[in-house]
Amino acid sequence: MLIDTHAHLYLKEFKNDLSDTLNRSKDAGLERIYLPNIDVKSIDSMLELELKHPECIATMGLHPCSVKKGFEKDLYVIEDWLKKRQFVAIGEMGTDLYWDKTHWKEQVEAFKIQAKWAKEYDLPLIIHCRDSMDETIQLIEDLQMEGLRGIFHCFGGTVEQAEKIIKLGFYLGIGGVVTFKKAGLDAVLPQIDLKHLVLETDSPYLAPVPHRGGRNESSYIPIIAKSIAQIKGISIEEVAQATTQNAKNIFKKVKQTV
Repeated sequence: MLIDTHAHLYLKEFKNDLSDTLNRSKDAGLERIYLPNIDVKSIDSMLELELKHPECIATMGLHPCSVKKGFEKDLYVIEDWLKKRQFVAIGEMGTDLYWDKTHWKEQVEAFKIQAKWAKEYDLPLIIHCRDSMDETIQLIEDLQMEGLRGIFHCFGGTVEQAEKIIKLGFYLGIGGVVTFKKAGLDAVLPQIDLKHLVLETDSPYLAPVPHRGGRNESSYIPIIAKSIAQIKGISIEEVAQATTQNAKNIFKKVKQTV
């Protein structure tokens, strides 16, 4: 069985064929699909998907690209949800210097607040860090919060960065980028033990080869697992077993319904 630790299947891109998408995922061996939240507006559709399909499990957080001036009011809504019901993780949260550099200060503040919640609720973080991996690693180091854990989503960094992340108690989320020829992960992953990796799609984004440029979906997880297996010279079964167990370890604090 396989687990997709990061998919936004509640977005409009899946509106017309969501049932077919989920059926394909089941046929591909997907046991669970974790749904990181994006912002206040995405909460209702995410929770509706979780309610109708128990294999889809929601997390709660504020994406860094949604952190703007006055972001505090959005965090009040997020926090209220954390108080009302149980979630499996805080996320998607983090930092982003790719799309917008003007709200870095606000992103850092939102990061610190959500990290505090992770500590308070004893939940893992799902961290976005596009063009800001070193800054995010430094942020976590500066926070000095013992027991902070989670996933660095969409990892595409160096061996040195991977080792720092692992030392901090985090896993590396490996997605469709691993199939891209110029991504560089083929040189990194042989040096990283499987016990530090989880699989993800980031659907509908970053579809793996041969679907690159199209809509991504959770049924493509086996393609990602196969690519990792080929890079590391092991079987796809080994990748599936290890990454599935890793995902269950990350989200173990909450009783699963699947």
